[in-house]
Amino acid sequence: MTMNNGEIRRTSKPCLGETERIAVQRVLDSAYLGAGPETQGFEDELAAYLGGTRSVVCVSSGTAALHLALAAAGLGPGDEVLVPSLTYVASFQAIAATGALPVACDVRRQDALIDLDDARLRLTDSTRAIMPVHFAGHCGDLAAVYAFAASHRLRVIEDAAHAFGSRYENKLVGSIGDLVCFSFDPIKNITAGQGGAVVTGDALAAARIRSARDLGIERVAAGRDAADFDVTHLGWRYALSDLMAAIGRAQLKRFEVELKPYRQMAAATYRRRLADVDGITLLDSGTDVVPHILPVRIAGGARDTVRAALMTAGYETRVHYKPNHLLRAFAVASPLPVCEGLYQELLTLPLHAGVNTDDIESIAGIIEEQLARALRACR
Repeated sequence: MTMNNGEIRRTSKPCLGETERIAVQRVLDSAYLGAGPETQGFEDELAAYLGGTRSVVCVSSGTAALHLALAAAGLGPGDEVLVPSLTYVASFQAIAATGALPVACDVRRQDALIDLDDARLRLTDSTRAIMPVHFAGHCGDLAAVYAFAASHRLRVIEDAAHAFGSRYENKLVGSIGDLVCFSFDPIKNITAGQGGAVVTGDALAAARIRSARDLGIERVAAGRDAADFDVTHLGWRYALSDLMAAIGRAQLKRFEVELKPYRQMAAATYRRRLADVDGITLLDSGTDVVPHILPVRIAGGARDTVRAALMTAGYETRVHYKPNHLLRAFAVASPLPVCEGLYQELLTLPLHAGVNTDDIESIAGIIEEQLARALRACR
């Protein structure tokens, strides 16, 4: 099999072009690189995209968004947060950064989202919040999550890093909910180069986040450059620069007409092509999902063989993710069998604008061939 003319098709990569170059040049020409008019413009445009009724605070990363949302919700030492173990370590690190304890929960095999029955078993008198993670862009049954939270008086911090543009019951993720956190890192549905945002209808929490992203500084005199200021609470250097915000604004303009349709088309093509292939299982996904990644389950111990064959053909793949309870920093004694089983089966296939329908057909053919061999070997 050929190697795509020597080019490796990466699992994920940003889709950048002239629109982003013009945006960056605009900021460079202004000679102002800090958090200023571009950052404010990005916040305003995100708020408008999400319906115009909620506060949007842009920050330096998705991890910073989670950290500030948790802090604004009052989480701290002695508190516990329920969170699925099958997520990027940023979710756990953001909780730990507040001094709270991330409590690893199992997930559902069909969609890799938090298992509320398992989470219920892990409730204690110290549980203060739940962090559902919208894995691969799918948020599952959000109503059930919020009902669970309400019944146990928990705050909800949605890790929506994968889910920008996805919808739940015809409402955009972020347009409803308690504290919703997005990531705009280089390979997300839209990128700012690096960045994130917290979206909330809680005006007090938004004010706290806005202050905390700028070291907690409160200006005594008018104007950003006033030397006289005060600090009354903890803060961090988490502001989003104008340079990054300009890229984000350019991406947002392209999202509905270009970036979103391509991701949805590519994911749908994968799903059609792989639907009847023995040995592979597609995760459940809602009809209004904008997928950040395309993970599939490959059973029978064939995942690594398939992965090697794809790499030989020039297609990089990833495993999302090693469960956090298997990491030394967050290790727990009790097993989480579904997370651990999925970790042995999941394989993330290339999904971005550089992957065309011919690539998808080639990838599907390799998977089909390798799984057919594996099935023959078992007979």
